[in-house]
Amino acid sequence: MRHDETPTLSPPAAPGAGVPAPGTSAPGPSPWVLRIVIVGLVLAALNLRPAITSLGPLLEEVRDGLHMSGSVAGVLTSVPPLCFALFGFMAPRLARRFGPSAVVCAGMAAIAAGLLLRPFVGGTAGFLAASALALMGIAVSNVLMPVIVKRWFPDRVGTVTGLYSMALALGTALAAALTVPLTDALGGSWKSGLAVWAGLAAVAVLPWIPLVRERGPGGAQGRPAGQTSTRAPALRITRSRTSWALACFFGLQATAAYITMGWMPQIFRDAGLPAGTAGVLLAVTMAMGVPLAFVIPRVASRLRTQGPIVLVLSGCGLLGYAGLYLAPAGGAWLWALLLGVANCAFPLALTMIGMRSRSGAGVVRLSAFAQSTGYLLSIPGPLLVGVLYQHSGGWGLPLALMAALLVPQTVAGMLAGRDRTIEDEC
Repeated sequence: MRHDETPTLSPPAAPGAGVPAPGTSAPGPSPWVLRIVIVGLVLAALNLRPAITSLGPLLEEVRDGLHMSGSVAGVLTSVPPLCFALFGFMAPRLARRFGPSAVVCAGMAAIAAGLLLRPFVGGTAGFLAASALALMGIAVSNVLMPVIVKRWFPDRVGTVTGLYSMALALGTALAAALTVPLTDALGGSWKSGLAVWAGLAAVAVLPWIPLVRERGPGGAQGRPAGQTSTRAPALRITRSRTSWALACFFGLQATAAYITMGWMPQIFRDAGLPAGTAGVLLAVTMAMGVPLAFVIPRVASRLRTQGPIVLVLSGCGLLGYAGLYLAPAGGAWLWALLLGVANCAFPLALTMIGMRSRSGAGVVRLSAFAQSTGYLLSIPGPLLVGVLYQHSGGWGLPLALMAALLVPQTVAGMLAGRDRTIEDEC
């Protein structure tokens, strides 16, 4: 297997093109179409986390405004992985019927509508329902991003994955850093501070509109040019040990990420730091993913195994949690940096999804299985942190839980990073 980038089985066909005549080669996609796809990927990635990280710095105000207990707030921080698990399983079926680009376009529209509605619908139930609408759009887009990369850029999986992972990290950091200042600028209302992010999602709809009918090179199933079969190879994804290892790794890194996004600002606020500083510290954590999310996929795609990267990221996470326990305020900036490095397990997981299958159809199934199963596994984490925080009255037990979860995450990552594909195992 070639490791500088994920290999493709044959040259891509033009979007919507039929089977080329014998002795002729299928033309590649138009450069303008590829540019639109890149713009669409970047704008979509910018919107995959603001619905979550904009909430963390204002969680205390939202709790007071909606009269939430600590346990209910824990439920609120568990809603993202729950929605990602439930709706992520729908993505492959929707993509086969409507095309990945059309589904992502609808996903961006759902994000915009959900973010606009959730602060104003009234009550905890309405807030959760509108959040679920936005998270549904994020869920299907999460699953289909690696699929779109594999189909449109089969010989540049690491590079393009790094680009949209970097945009995802940037959107995550911007929402964490700017939500409190924007709230202050808009009159101090947490409702306005949360709703403003709907505008970014509305912009992200635009580049996907001309791509709605474009199914990508190779057609709806992502098959190589020249093949007439429309049925993807039958893969029993649950028979693959690599699939399960990747799902566990994805789920445990998601657990850590959503605990960090939902609760880290509160840890700093409880240590005596103001809300604005806590939001900036979360932004620093998320901003570490901007350069690293571009570098790590490129490095990972050139390595035969990705285990060494997993070890480095887990080590940074352990140091960060220890620091939050021993000196949360005194070393706040260092702990934020270390946890930012640890959170880069997410782009690594996305890269491994693209590398662990040889075909576009395999990536569709692996992405849906690993992400949906992984997010399902991550649901209890943020909720349990909220319960432990409320009943213990401090952050000792929650931080011990976060550190302990890094052990199985490291083991799963080492197994998922081995040089093999799901086609071989199935």
